[in-house]
Amino acid sequence: MIAEKSINLDTLHKVLFDNEKLELSEECIRKVEESFDFLQSFSSDKIIYGINTGFGPMAQYRIEDQSLIDLQYNIIRSHSTGAGKPLPELYVKAAMIARLYTFLQGKSGVHLELVSLLCEFINRGIYPFIPEHGSVGASGDLVQLAHIALTLIGEGEVFYQGKLCNAATVLQENGLKPFSMRIREGLSVTNGTSVMTGIGIVNLIYAKKLLRWSVAASVMMNEIAASYDDFMAQALNEAKHHKGQQEIAAMMREWVAGSKCVLQRENELYNQVHKEKIFEHKVQPYYSLRCVPQILGPIYDELENAEEVLINEINSACDNPIVDPDTQNIYHGGNFHGDYISFEMDKLKIAVTKLTMLCERQINYLFHDRINGILPPFVNLGVLGLNYGLQASQFTATSTTAECQTLSNPMYVHSIPNNNDNQDIVSMGTNSALLAKTVIENSYQVMAIQFMGMAQAIDCLKIQDRLSPKSRQVYEEIRSFFPVFTNDTPKYKEIEMMIDYLKKEEI
Repeated sequence: MIAEKSINLDTLHKVLFDNEKLELSEECIRKVEESFDFLQSFSSDKIIYGINTGFGPMAQYRIEDQSLIDLQYNIIRSHSTGAGKPLPELYVKAAMIARLYTFLQGKSGVHLELVSLLCEFINRGIYPFIPEHGSVGASGDLVQLAHIALTLIGEGEVFYQGKLCNAATVLQENGLKPFSMRIREGLSVTNGTSVMTGIGIVNLIYAKKLLRWSVAASVMMNEIAASYDDFMAQALNEAKHHKGQQEIAAMMREWVAGSKCVLQRENELYNQVHKEKIFEHKVQPYYSLRCVPQILGPIYDELENAEEVLINEINSACDNPIVDPDTQNIYHGGNFHGDYISFEMDKLKIAVTKLTMLCERQINYLFHDRINGILPPFVNLGVLGLNYGLQASQFTATSTTAECQTLSNPMYVHSIPNNNDNQDIVSMGTNSALLAKTVIENSYQVMAIQFMGMAQAIDCLKIQDRLSPKSRQVYEEIRSFFPVFTNDTPKYKEIEMMIDYLKKEEI
């Protein structure tokens, strides 16, 4: 796949999940070389931050010519100070892609050798060891990016073919050489929002899939409940002028097409004479079933906005200073500041938490016999009292949802000044992205339990043949690895299998 100056979410998905290889376009190569050549000529006899000055609050100190290369190595080594568990490989890959596309803007002044080596790491599955903790998100992800840079100079550690290895050894095995420092490569590779952006991209991809599954689950829940279908109606949802609500309702109508489970209000209540005083079947279902377009609609809108922000960020030059051959100038500023990503990740995790809350309430409807009135407690297909069905699985779903609610408190407003108050207001963008990552992982856990419960409910009611074709397909796919059960058995492995299905299956 040719790497052009910009990338979209579909292409990112192919590179991240389908292991499509990236090849630098001739135009990108030209832009990178032009930026480097301009910096090389322009920087002579000028004071430019991070080239012949110290970094951060040390910028007031001029660096002598004989120490300029050491300066670039020093920022990499001194900032490789992360702590905590390693960032998973998928998120590291996304961070490297984000860094690559910053360089491809042609405004970083780095040598092509660095860009080419970074591309080789992505294509060959060489993933730098990056501890999760260390970034305050202004000057970007200095610490985490330093860990990437450390491996690009042949130091530190990488995950390669499933093992943690010495970076120098892996480079040698692949016939690659550490990049040679020229002018400002050390600063440029460590300076910017690429780690938070990479994590954010993966978060977005997984969150979009969660939303699609939530639509599917909500339709299947209404099929199980034999709900009236007019809550999905086009006329009803167009009466409220929100794109997300209308899109969710349309997705539900497409999913439910062909179902014999849902009821039409016209046939059941409008075109028949009813003399009963109390209706056994609910005239309107509970909000967790009926208000799905209104609940998932804002989440749809937020994911659309998050995509715009993240794609804008990944296709931006996010380091400092900006080397601009077009205007023949070098600009000092704060493009490394991560507020856009931080704010968006807070909004994303709030959205996913609300989705998880909807999922948890739908689980409660399924498991609560006095509420649904049609299923045994906890969709227990065994002997009541002797067997327990999915009773304990609800504990997991409830507890995990509660954690999402706590984690959804904003990170964006928790700036703490540091760096001798040079960084006196920061974004905490990587923390925000990591918290969103946890919320999304939690949501998959809760949703896995919901789909297990729905499969049991469908078997209990024997409505397999009445489901919509889409619901029937999902039911059959789930039953291929999660068979109907009556006896009590541990469920933790089945939950993991269900999570894997939800993440990998295209919907």
